[in-house]
Amino acid sequence: MPGPPCGSLLDYKTAKFSLTRNRRVGLLHRLLQLSALGYLLGWVLLLRKGYQERDAAPRVAMVTKVKGAAAAEAAGRRLWDAADLTWPPQGENVLFLVTNFIATIQQAQGTCPESPSVLDGMCTEDADCPMGNPVVHGNGIKTGKCLMFNATCSTCEIYGWCPVENGTLPRKLLLAETENFTLFIKNTVHFTKFNFSKCNTLQTTDPSYFKTCTYDPIFNPSCPVFRVRDMVEAAGENFGDLALLGGSIRVLIEWNCDLDRAAAQCQPQYSFSLQDTRYNFRTASYYWGSQQQLYRNLLKLYGIRFDVSVHGQAGKFSIVPTAVSFGTSIAFFGAATMVCDLVLLYLDGKADLYWKEKFEEVYMPSMILLWEFTALVNQGVTGKPLQTRRAGSPASGHLQLCLAKSSEPLRTEIPHLLVNCPQDAPSYGGRGEIFLMPDLKSRLQWGSWTVKLVA
Repeated sequence: MPGPPCGSLLDYKTAKFSLTRNRRVGLLHRLLQLSALGYLLGWVLLLRKGYQERDAAPRVAMVTKVKGAAAAEAAGRRLWDAADLTWPPQGENVLFLVTNFIATIQQAQGTCPESPSVLDGMCTEDADCPMGNPVVHGNGIKTGKCLMFNATCSTCEIYGWCPVENGTLPRKLLLAETENFTLFIKNTVHFTKFNFSKCNTLQTTDPSYFKTCTYDPIFNPSCPVFRVRDMVEAAGENFGDLALLGGSIRVLIEWNCDLDRAAAQCQPQYSFSLQDTRYNFRTASYYWGSQQQLYRNLLKLYGIRFDVSVHGQAGKFSIVPTAVSFGTSIAFFGAATMVCDLVLLYLDGKADLYWKEKFEEVYMPSMILLWEFTALVNQGVTGKPLQTRRAGSPASGHLQLCLAKSSEPLRTEIPHLLVNCPQDAPSYGGRGEIFLMPDLKSRLQWGSWTVKLVA
């Protein structure tokens, strides 16, 4: 029988469920389902809180202040306080605290021999010091002369700030008292998506609270006043070693707020890490001498640079992320079934049997007259009878007649389509004692004969 003009375009496929008693595949299926359930409950809901809408870009405001005082003997005994030892003085998210220094006092512009620590300034004769050339990594401009710096070496004469910078680092930390300096960090975050703001300072009416408290992660976590030595040790370093040559420490403030709970439970977490060692820079103070000559005191400052950064996120229940999270988990449940189907259809030893049980074509029964059926046979739509796959599932596109031996008139009419009935074929009854197959679907009328066809 010719197929429809659209081929399989208009075919409809529906799911068929088959119960397979395969313990290995059944165990695999349950394990995959438990994994999907654990992913939903453990990871999505408990750890990631997939039922919440999140705001991970808060607006941040910050103020920092340093308090403390220290005395140093270099360049004369002098008292240094936070205004002298902190850059920038107004307080930002990056600040520098001086812990050690090298002082070169009363420098004036003139000529003097270059330091022997500068390789480009070494010489043996005047020709080694061409006039007007700057000293590479040096302190001035060459004048064309080679001078004795001391009894062992000669250097080029330069025009610059003289005497040249002192390069001798004191063996003892000059500002050891800075370990007891305190750093006050006031931080406010605002989550615009939820219109929620929070400050890291304790809301108190006691004006002396911040002057007496010191941060402790267990006993005093709400005090934003940090001792410098405690911060260095929290970063895994020794204050004396780091303060001698300087370094950089990162202060990270993390906000992780669950707005489904009370606002008081939204508290910051502080962490400290070492970023770099050997941090220094130079600065100078200028003044006029009695002879109206300009002088300066040059300081090479070593210290600890604090980089304060703030990260934060807030979450609150919302139906949209909840639906997305559950939908993703349901998809994993479907994937478990798909994986088991692939195992059965491609990897199992009885894959052919599973193919036959899972996929089956179904045809609608039809009523045709015997002469119409004979005409279809003559047109070549069906040839000889084909063996069916199983009861109720005949080969596609073929018809099969089952007649008793007493039905010879029909057998002679279409002998190439008729087959002998099995011995246990049930009797349909009627004239001629015609026997019919149990899986025959459609009826064929011819005179007083009634025959069923497999469709």
